[in-house]
Formats: sequence, structure tokens, C-alpha cells
Amino acid sequence: MLSTPSGARGTARPGTTKPHPPTKANNDPLRVAIVGGGPGGLYAAALLKRLDPTRDITLWERNAPDDTFGFGVVLSDETLGGIEHADPEVHTALQAEFVRWDDIDIVHRGTRHTSGGHGFAALGRRRLLEILHDRCRALGVDLRFRAEAPDPARLAETYDLVIAADGVHSTTRAAFTDVFRPTVTAHRCRYIWLAADFAFDAFRFEIAETEHGVMQLHGYPFSADASTVIVEMREEVWRAAGFDELDETESVERCAKIFADALGGRPLRSNNSAWTTFRTVVNAHWSHGNVVLLGDAAHTAHFSIGSGTKLAVEDALALAACLGEHPSLDDALHAYEAERRPVVASTQRAARASLEWFENVSLYLHQPSRQFAFNLLTRSRRVTHDNLRLRDARFTESVESGFGCPPGTPPMFTPFRLRGLTLRNRVVVSPMDMYSAADGVPGDFHLVHLGARALGGAGLVMTEMVCVSPEGRITPGCAGLWSGRQAEAWRRITDFVHTRAPGTAVGVQLGHSGRKGSTKLMWEGMDEPLDDGNWPLVAASALPYKPGSQMPRELSRAQLTDLREQFTAAAVRAARAGFDLLELHCAHGYLLSGFLSPLTNRRTDAYGGSLEKRLRFPLEVFDAVRAVWPGDRPMTVRISATDWAQGGTTAEDAVAVARAFAEHGADAIDVSTGQVVADEEPEFGRSYQTPFADRVRNEVRVPVVAVGAISSWDDVNSLILAGRTDLCALARPHLYDPHWTLHAAAEQGYEGPGVAWPPQYRAGSRPPRTGRTDAPKPRLTLSGPPLAEAPAPGA
Repeated sequence: MLSTPSGARGTARPGTTKPHPPTKANNDPLRVAIVGGGPGGLYAAALLKRLDPTRDITLWERNAPDDTFGFGVVLSDETLGGIEHADPEVHTALQAEFVRWDDIDIVHRGTRHTSGGHGFAALGRRRLLEILHDRCRALGVDLRFRAEAPDPARLAETYDLVIAADGVHSTTRAAFTDVFRPTVTAHRCRYIWLAADFAFDAFRFEIAETEHGVMQLHGYPFSADASTVIVEMREEVWRAAGFDELDETESVERCAKIFADALGGRPLRSNNSAWTTFRTVVNAHWSHGNVVLLGDAAHTAHFSIGSGTKLAVEDALALAACLGEHPSLDDALHAYEAERRPVVASTQRAARASLEWFENVSLYLHQPSRQFAFNLLTRSRRVTHDNLRLRDARFTESVESGFGCPPGTPPMFTPFRLRGLTLRNRVVVSPMDMYSAADGVPGDFHLVHLGARALGGAGLVMTEMVCVSPEGRITPGCAGLWSGRQAEAWRRITDFVHTRAPGTAVGVQLGHSGRKGSTKLMWEGMDEPLDDGNWPLVAASALPYKPGSQMPRELSRAQLTDLREQFTAAAVRAARAGFDLLELHCAHGYLLSGFLSPLTNRRTDAYGGSLEKRLRFPLEVFDAVRAVWPGDRPMTVRISATDWAQGGTTAEDAVAVARAFAEHGADAIDVSTGQVVADEEPEFGRSYQTPFADRVRNEVRVPVVAVGAISSWDDVNSLILAGRTDLCALARPHLYDPHWTLHAAAEQGYEGPGVAWPPQYRAGSRPPRTGRTDAPKPRLTLSGPPLAEAPAPGA
């Protein structure tokens, strides 16, 4: 759990003096100043002094030695291993104090589910500080408690190295804010850090549904007779419940009453506890001259996934190692940041996912209790279906059974029904533009490309965006459905899929490029206008996609009618071509998406302005297509759930857009993001778009397709079993391996009806051996000299 930061607090005047580099020839920092006496600062002091006893190390802490603002600290085995290697004495002292347990209890609507095999180790924060105080004193570190550190600029001038371990409100960081360039993001929940005088027998999550809203308890033991208890709720719930008007004692008593069942009627206690809002700290740079940030001063991660103390201790280990491994201080500080930044970024992504899950926990309360528990356990995407199966197979199997998985069937191979179409598994080959058509006609390349992926076992194979008119193409190589010749060519492909890959569905994605058309093939210059042969562009508003792009014309009312008819004509041809599903492309900045985003729709008529008006034309097109598309075949809509740009589509807008399409008859929403404006700033990461699909599914209660850096079958199983999506669409993995789904089945040992190897390929359904495996095994180990050195016979 993230420990409340200690150390210097408040606001420092911005410093203008640049820290100086060390003056010694070898750049070894012999005089070290540390600001902040939390675990990170103390451990850095102990390590640096132990590695070089000649160092003069001074640490300032504004609080008393026994002041602490948290209760328990959790450390991982990985962190403990680093401590053991670096300082066995600290490790031995910690080992004697730890409380260890394996279980997580999740209480949802009166039902408790327990998952085991997780492995936690915790101790009291005060005891941790005592151990580190003793170690620092024994090594000769100058600890100055109840002392404000000197001005950061002055420290930088008088010490060889300044370590800022002064917490989330770091005065050192504030003094050089123009260099560190911090971003501090406040979140939606209020929480308070408390304790109970008994030990929970597991890590406990409990949800309380009150008249004011949802509240949650996070609790875990940190000694034989004490537990940390964190109570958390959204800001609006906190205010509605009146906590903003209660003092500390009243708040503590109220929390104990709300969670009386979890506490067994026992009271809670505080330690200068106050309701606060978690803040995520990110810095563009971690060092400036001879000043370096460590722990919460450099970064924070929400307490629901791990420990700020853990990150700070790992920072200290890395910093000490880098100082010993590099010839100059500048090199060492750059190496420290290069080593730690990717680890911290990954942790912060997981923490953000976990934080947002708890912010939106009310979306999941409708889930069956076992699925809710699984969803909670996998919320950060670090614990996955396969990982949880290794930890607690019985619990995982019970979730699968409740979900409806037949015995031995992974979630991804359970069928899913959309209108009259039943998909035999949950894997979708995502639409991927191939730019390989001639005059809009798909050829042999499309047959092989789509046919190979159909043979590869996916439940649904989607075409690229198929354009409804020549002017609606992105590039000259884009496929279309504006002519009968094109429909015949598509029929050849759908016939192949249905005949050679029975059980695989094939879907068509209809769209119009809008302002992003008349560009070069992707590999010749993505989104770059053609050198010649351009065709006129139309869009919701006369706005070019990016500087240098062609200017589109704003569509007139008559042109909107023509466009709608182009979509319906293409849909009729798609039905005749044998497609099983039709998706309307309203994402990625193409024509219909351009109506939805406020960044691309500046119209002042009935088709612009409010979201309701911006939705009007896309809904008109949807209704017209649905009217001509066969009633038993499903229709989906792809949307961009965020523009990743200031002033653009928000997650709340995405929910409203999805709800509108669902009310008009969309069978599922394909939730993508971005590509609407050229200056977007996406937050890339593993499965980074899936939270948007999750929110649409659980707020609108409509089936969804999740996309976005889903790369493993374990991710697919996890997302589906947690109820965050119904289908998973994968693009690049299917370019890397057309038989991705078949291989996923083989790797999981699955041979049921959710996937079928083509008979021609069945001999390859087991991985080929890569080396000799039948060599005789050694039977004896000779203790004498090697045979080549044995004495000759008769010697």
C-alpha cells in the first residue's frame, strides 16, 4: 500500500540558481544532502554510507523521529531480494518484523470470495522507520529531525549530491519546477488512512452501498494485532454523506459504523488522519545538475496496487548502484533515471487502471459476485487469468463455471451471439487497411490475406474499411463497394471463408474517408496528399486534417442525402456479397467520425453544435443502413471513444454516443480511440484502449468489442472473464501470425468446438520440435579425472 509521504512539505520559492556539478576529479559525491526522512530517504542514506563510509551524509526531516502518517507498509519479495543483496542487516531486521499472508477476501453484496496464493509481506511503518533510523545511526549518518532543510539552491551549492526524498509536496522539486516540469493530477476519490487494533486474516476489499453512494474499504494486517484500513469513495459521495463537515474523530467513528461487519464491530483509530485526494506525480526530468528526485517526489502510484515505499526503496537501490557503476555524477544520474523510468511508468499505468477501476466501481456492482471478485483482482492488468489460475486454480475455475465456460474451455473459446449470428469464439481479426485494391476491387491479395486469417481460427474476420464511393477512398488502393464488380469480387472471398473455414464469420466495415482522403499509400507517406490525381474531399466542416493536407468542402444538406444513399447502396451490395455482419465506421476521423467530434464539426446548422446535433447525421446513416441490411444479421458501430486531444470527445461523450447507437439498434459497439486529429497525444500502453470499452459495456449495458494493444490470449481471457468486453479485436498479432487463434488454442491445450484446425493443417496442431530429445540421459557421474586425462592402461 502506498505510504503517506513524509518529509518536507509546503511551498518553496522557485529557485533560479543552477545546481553546480561536483568539483572533485573523480566526481564521487562525498558530501550528500538528503531532504526527507521517509523510508526512501533513509534507505538511500544507509546504502550510500555503507558503500563508502568516507561519505559525509546529512538527512533533514521536519517531523519528529516517531512521527508517521501511515500505519502499514507492504513490500514485495522482489524488493526484499534487492534489500537482502544490498544490506543483509536491514533485511534480517525486516524479516523479523514481517506479517505474511496469501489470501485476498472480496466482499460484494454480502458474499465473500477468497482467492489465495498471492503472497504479501507487511510491517508497521513506524517500525520500518525505527529499523532504518538505527541502521543510519550505526553507519554514521547525520539525522536531523524537527529540522527544516536549507533552501534547495543553497544545498546544491554546498553539497556534492542532493537527494530530494521529500514526498509528493516536494519543496526541492518546486524550487526547480521549470527543469523537473512536474505534472500533478488529482483524482476523483477521497480517502482516509486509518488503523484497527486487530489483524485481518487476509487482504480485504469490501464494498458498502449506502444511500449516498458506493464506499469501499481496503484493509490488511501489518502486525499480529493491527491492520491498516483505508476508506475510499468518490468526492460527490463523500460530500453527500457529510464527511466534509465532520472532524477527524467523527469521521473515524462514522467509517467504523459503515464497515462494522468487516471490523467485527471494533473501532478504528487515526493518527492525524485527514481525508485527502490522491495525486499522481509525473516529472519530465528526475535530475538537475547535482539534484535528484527519489520516491514520491519523482513519482506516485495509487495505493491500491502496491507501495510508494516499495518504489522509493527500489529507487534508492538503483541510485546507489548507479553512483558506483559510472565514472561521473552526471552519467550516474542519467543511468538511474533510464533504469527506473520504464519500471515506474509501467507501475503508474497499472496504478492508473486500478485507481480508475475503484473510481468507477459502481459500474460493476451488477456483476455476479464471483465475476466481480475476478474483475477486481485483475483490474490493473498485472494479475491475469493465467496468472490467477496458477495462484488459485479452484477460485479461477469457479469464476469460469459461473461465466458459462464448459469444463476445460478458456473464456475466449466460449461462443457469443449477436442477433442471428453465433460466433464460435471471442476473437476478432480487426479491420486493417491493406491499400492493395485496384479501382476499389479486392483481388488475390485480399483473398489470401482474409482467407488465411479465417483459416487461422478467429470467430470473426473483418475487412478493411470498404469505401462507399470513389471519393470516399483514403488512398487509390482502398477497396470499395460502390459497384457490382466489387461486390462480385467480395463474394469470391466470403464464399472461400464460408466453404474453407466453416464456422468463421466474415464482416464488412463500411466507411467514407472524409477529410482524410486522397492520400498516398501508407508505405509511401501516411496521410500525405497525393502528388497528382487528387480528388475533391468533403467533410462535416471545411477543416484540413493537418497542415499541408487538402482542404475539404463542408457538406451541404443535399450532399448529406446523397452520401446516405451511397451507404445504403453499399450495404445492399454487402448483403448480396454474403457478409455475415456489417460495421459502420464512425471512428478515426473519417467522415462520420468527423461529425461526432467537436474538434472536427464546426457546423452551425442542425448537424453541428451539441452532441445531440453532431450525432444526427451518423444516426441517419445508421438507420438507413439498418433498414436495408438483413434483419437477422448484426450491425456494429466503431467509435473513437476519445480524441486524445484537449476539447475533443471525452469518455462521457463516448458513453452517450454508444447509448444513442444502441437505442437505434446497434448490436455491439466497437470501441477504438483517436486518429481524429493529427496533434493527438495518446497514452499508449498494454491494452490501453480497453478501459473505454469496459466503461461503455458496463454503463450502457451493450455488447462491446475491445481493441488496442491486446496481444496475448491471456489478455483476451482476462478481459472477457472480467466482463470488460464481449469480443477482442486484434490487428498486429494477426499480421505477425495469421493462425494466432489456432496457436492460442494449442498453447492452452484446448481442442473443443470453439476453434477448428483445417484438416489440411491438423498435422501442425502441435509445436514442432526444435532439437534432439531422444539422446541418452547421463546415468553415472564419475568423480575421477575427465576421460581424456585418465592414465593409459598398464601405466
